[in-house]
Amino acid sequence: MKIVIIEDEKPAARLLKRKVENLNCEVIAVLSSVTESIEWFLQNEHPDLVLVDIQLSDGLSFEIFEQVEIKSSVIFTTAYDEYALKAFKLNSIDYLLKPIDENELKAAIEKFLSLQNKTIFNQQSLNNVYSSNFKKRFVVKTGNIIKIIDVNDIECFYSAFKSSFLTTIENRSFSLDDSMETIEKEVDKECFFRVNRQFIINLKAIKEISVYSNSRLKISLNNYKEEEIIVSREKVQAFKEWISR
Repeated sequence: MKIVIIEDEKPAARLLKRKVENLNCEVIAVLSSVTESIEWFLQNEHPDLVLVDIQLSDGLSFEIFEQVEIKSSVIFTTAYDEYALKAFKLNSIDYLLKPIDENELKAAIEKFLSLQNKTIFNQQSLNNVYSSNFKKRFVVKTGNIIKIIDVNDIECFYSAFKSSFLTTIENRSFSLDDSMETIEKEVDKECFFRVNRQFIINLKAIKEISVYSNSRLKISLNNYKEEEIIVSREKVQAFKEWISR
């Protein structure tokens, strides 16, 4: 997969390039301004994906898209979230807040690959692939007893004390061996959504959604009451799209 990085801060550009290459992706160009980017896209074959900072030295990167029809998919990066809505209106794949977490970058690239796959398979084939890949049950251990938990009976997954847990609709919690990153890949994205680094919630378990500070959202589940569940700022737009499908 070929990637172009648009970032005006050289240390940040070098760091992002290393992180991208660590994910076995090829960085074919690192650009640093609106003007340079416009010239490059007019003269070169467009890559598969563009990682672009919103605030560049000579303006906002949105100006690039006003001047050139970019054929690539886009992931925006920024230190601020004030441009999130405009970024999503440009059909970006994701919106990453700096400093960019390597796991979030990996998830964004995997999201791009997943969307690419949708253009290859028809919906029926895609559903068959998904249904065969998603976990339908989790095996947990409590004392000497091994229990099988149906995925439909899970309200949420969460991390605590450097471990992962699931909570059932009966408000019972069990520890898991898998990381949150692994669990996120294993569950059906139509039913479960990772609202922040700590929580993955079941759509059917949502009791109430309320506005929280700094443009975030607060989620109340039917039974789980141990901690507040807040949709992180960078996930709000995707969360709204998820619940309205």
